[in-house]
Amino acid sequence: MTGFLRVKGTKIVDSNDDPIILKGAAIGGHLNMENFITGYPGHETQHKKILKDKIGQEKFDYFFDKFYEYFWTDEDAHFYKTELKFNTLRIPFNYRHFIDDEDDPFKINVKGFAKLDAIINSCSKYQIYTILDLHAAPGGQNQDWHSDSSVHKSIFWNFKIFQDIIVNLWVEIAKYYKDNQYVIGYNPLNEPAVKDHSKLVKYYERLSDEIRKVDPNHILFLDGNTYAMDFRAFDNILPNSVYSIHDYSKFGFPGSNYSGTKEENDKISSQYRRKIEFQIKHQVPVWNGEFGPVYASEFRGDINPDKINKSRYQVLQKQLEVYKTGDPSGDNSPIGWSIWLYKDIGFQGLTYVDPINSKFYKIFNKWLLKKKSLGLDRWGNDIDPSYAKIYENLIDHFKSNIPEKYHRAIYPYNWTFKDHIARVTRDILFSEYSAHEYADLFVGLSFEELNELAASFKFENVLQRKELNKILSEY
Repeated sequence: MTGFLRVKGTKIVDSNDDPIILKGAAIGGHLNMENFITGYPGHETQHKKILKDKIGQEKFDYFFDKFYEYFWTDEDAHFYKTELKFNTLRIPFNYRHFIDDEDDPFKINVKGFAKLDAIINSCSKYQIYTILDLHAAPGGQNQDWHSDSSVHKSIFWNFKIFQDIIVNLWVEIAKYYKDNQYVIGYNPLNEPAVKDHSKLVKYYERLSDEIRKVDPNHILFLDGNTYAMDFRAFDNILPNSVYSIHDYSKFGFPGSNYSGTKEENDKISSQYRRKIEFQIKHQVPVWNGEFGPVYASEFRGDINPDKINKSRYQVLQKQLEVYKTGDPSGDNSPIGWSIWLYKDIGFQGLTYVDPINSKFYKIFNKWLLKKKSLGLDRWGNDIDPSYAKIYENLIDHFKSNIPEKYHRAIYPYNWTFKDHIARVTRDILFSEYSAHEYADLFVGLSFEELNELAASFKFENVLQRKELNKILSEY
């Protein structure tokens, strides 16, 4: 180690002032679970509560202890460093690992540190830096499923006590890791989304002040507003801070085609440039905290998956080409990034659960196909055309009766009628019913079977998306 990394101008540098390009992925779906990553419908806490009721506390604890143990091991760290040639792991986590909503919300559960330490210590053996990412905050810091709030409002911003709870949590995390040089820094709020931009700016200022009292060394990675895309209200540059964008391209998702035309490539480039206008103006570092296409699979019933995925790899390569000369200093040096994501059940992961031989697919394959046809995963998924017609009629009904100016009054402004309706009807309501059906598939499994199920995510049992990994390792 050469000391703490820090911000200097538009670069992240080591103690010798040598620039460090952060390159890695997020271990999503582990300490912050998401429905499309590990299979359940709806929201993590809802899923866990229903599952605990179905199988009992003992089996519930056993399964998740094994799941957390197997999802990231030294074998993952070795592959991550030596094969992928990555130097940084972003670790999304849910506040509920540290805080019990029904107990004292200011009392910190030390078991949360044990879970983070298991990953951080494994990474440090292979000289892999880590970034701690609070992916879910009480009340939801945004309107979507990945903040683990089963409503479509970002209530975190409405109640100061929610913010107080998280400031207190980050202070305790900063105290705990203040001397750990393998932890680069803290990503204190993933994809915040609040209509009043000033609330986010003031929150970051408060959070920075409180963290710096106990930890002056670690970098803050600050996501822009409206899902890490909008910095227009930011003007006060906080010390030792990186301003983080997320840069998903629509060409990497179902419903869009990419053929590499000049118009398409210009769109990819201009989208990135628009997002980093703030970094260019203020000459501060940019870090792309999330990006990456969704991939097709014959096991999910996708037609011509090889053709689709070839196009998606081309989108990714074009994005990486942009990032190679994307530094806001204008010196044509690369920016750092963290692709979404390292491991899942086959949508985006650099590694993924075996769809033929795993216990996971033997139990859940039929359910996952049904879930896909119902459109219960809005992220990178399709809906059966016969079911889609139901929602199209509902969307038409809304459009016929709500003038566009009123639709545009609802935040997030970039969400369409389709987005809002899918969130409320499928992501929330339909998924709440379906969570019981999914949990029933666990009922009756023995401890041995639960262990085998969790082991579906062990490195030695997962598959590698080799073409994707080759592209990334050569960046």
